[in-house]
Amino acid sequence: MNSEITFYHSPNTRSSGVRILLEELGAPHQLHVLNMKAGENRAPAFLAVNPLGKVPALTHGDALVTEQAAIYLYLADLFPEKGLAPAISDPLRGPYLRWMVYYGSSFEPAVIDRAMQREPGPKAMSAYGDFDTVLATLVETLSKGPYLLGERFSAADVLWGTALAWTTSFKLVPEEPVIMAYIARAQARPAMRKMMAEDAAIAAEHEAAMAAVAEANPS
Repeated sequence: MNSEITFYHSPNTRSSGVRILLEELGAPHQLHVLNMKAGENRAPAFLAVNPLGKVPALTHGDALVTEQAAIYLYLADLFPEKGLAPAISDPLRGPYLRWMVYYGSSFEPAVIDRAMQREPGPKAMSAYGDFDTVLATLVETLSKGPYLLGERFSAADVLWGTALAWTTSFKLVPEEPVIMAYIARAQARPAMRKMMAEDAAIAAEHEAAMAAVAEANPS
């Protein structure tokens, strides 16, 4: 297999956390930035990579990986020497996988339903049950901290650190003290600080490009 990693990214999206993870891992990769404001994610070239037109997406030689949690799991296992994913034989592997999947299967659906003022589905059909229980389960684990696996920082903390920073900033998740302290720990890491600054610069470039187009084509 060709070992080159190509990472498809757009700033201020779910792919921002993956970019931070790549930095944490020191993973060599080719960065392919999409201006989603300009609709580049809907262009045929990218739809051939991910028909949903969503980022993140990643290719590694002949392998294609989409879906946020899948990419985190793939990358952390690809660089075991970095220690961001417990080994199969490690008792922490189970909790690690739990929190990786819990985000997309329970937390995000609960947050979206709450934001849209939608009632969760019937208990037998709902993937998560209810918002309050989902949040309380997270807070209980974080209160034991400092990280989701206790003293051990993992790729799961990159996922949750970025996700909670976003959801609390938009008031989608309450600013519980234990959550805010966890976010602060995540944002203090050099990889997150560096990638947040670079993403802000890319986002500004995209805004400037869109403004130039609008100026050149006044309605």
